[in-house]
Amino acid sequence: MPLALLALAIGAFGIGTTEFVIMGLLPEVAGDFGVSIPTAGYLVTGYALGVMFGAPLMTVLGTKVSRKRMLMLLMGLFIAGNLLSALAPAFGVMLIGRVVASLAHGAFFGIGSVVAADLVAPDKKAGAIAMMFTGLTVANVVGVPLGTLVGQSVGWRVTFGVVAALGLVGLVGIARLVPDVPQPEGVRLRHELAAFKNVQVLLAMAMTVLGFGGVFAAITYIAPMMTHVAGFADGSVTWLLVLFGLGMVGGNLVGGRYADRALMPMLYVSLGALAVVLALFTLTAHHKVVAAVTITLIGALGFATVPPLQKRVLDQAHGAPTLASAVNIGAFNLGNALSAWLGGLVIAAGLGYTAPNWVGAVLAAGALVLAFVSAALERRDEATGTVPAGSVPAEQRTTVSP
Repeated sequence: MPLALLALAIGAFGIGTTEFVIMGLLPEVAGDFGVSIPTAGYLVTGYALGVMFGAPLMTVLGTKVSRKRMLMLLMGLFIAGNLLSALAPAFGVMLIGRVVASLAHGAFFGIGSVVAADLVAPDKKAGAIAMMFTGLTVANVVGVPLGTLVGQSVGWRVTFGVVAALGLVGLVGIARLVPDVPQPEGVRLRHELAAFKNVQVLLAMAMTVLGFGGVFAAITYIAPMMTHVAGFADGSVTWLLVLFGLGMVGGNLVGGRYADRALMPMLYVSLGALAVVLALFTLTAHHKVVAAVTITLIGALGFATVPPLQKRVLDQAHGAPTLASAVNIGAFNLGNALSAWLGGLVIAAGLGYTAPNWVGAVLAAGALVLAFVSAALERRDEATGTVPAGSVPAEQRTTVSP
């Protein structure tokens, strides 16, 4: 794998750390600014909304800029947002800093996925995408726990300062290692938008929303579930999340490896197994050891879907994949928000802290159904020689260089 992937992975590590570390530092931030915990929670919500809306916005703004330069600009935006958060004199300023940092998130992973795929041979695309996303998964194992520890020990501002420094390392790495390839000829914004007329692109994004939403339906409420149902101490939740992160790392690498060999079968297996494991979690959540194993499996199976889903979007968007790739990153966050809301509804309805697991199982099963529908439509189109609406014409498609 090219060294340029390491630079992308470092940027992904910083982005993953800043996205999730705030959850462990909310009490400290709320105390410093004199706001309630629910109010401090806007720092999480604001970031998620920034990712959803920032992904297409920043990608569209960068359509006339080379991908390398756009990645560098996005890392610069990420650094600025985290520095603003670290130095914020008031809560409103920190919220602005979080939103600024989030604007880089979706476009970085979207454009980064295209760049990563272009760096390798066609039969290694998903593996290259997985290598970049390894930075995000490792952030949950190393970056988030360490960032939380630093924030609780010497102050949350130091954590965001360190994250900004990580962004600077990623920026330098991209500048030195990522090749400066100009935008493909003949591909304009209208071609990028045309990809959304392709039903296969939309199905892949719907699978992203439902499949990854299934994961976060359970994980969002992991703390009360494990402390009130399984009987873990409050301090054990951090280490349970580390197990979840380890599962993410393994699942991401396995998903990338096998998606290059058999993409749709990989989705069938991972989504089907995810639905089953989430359903079983309603039972295993009552037993400490089995619950810990289940949490690891949810992380592994959930992230095993990420490289194949991202590659599916790239394949179906053909020669104009950048915007579709970025919007699919926003779809992950939409799934997170949707599942967290649905999980909260079933808990509020009095169905118990394990009820979100059923929500997750249903969402994952829905993604599996869409995967079968997508494959069936593809077989039909191949049999009839039909070109899906929204596909980029053959003469405008770009060839991926080995």
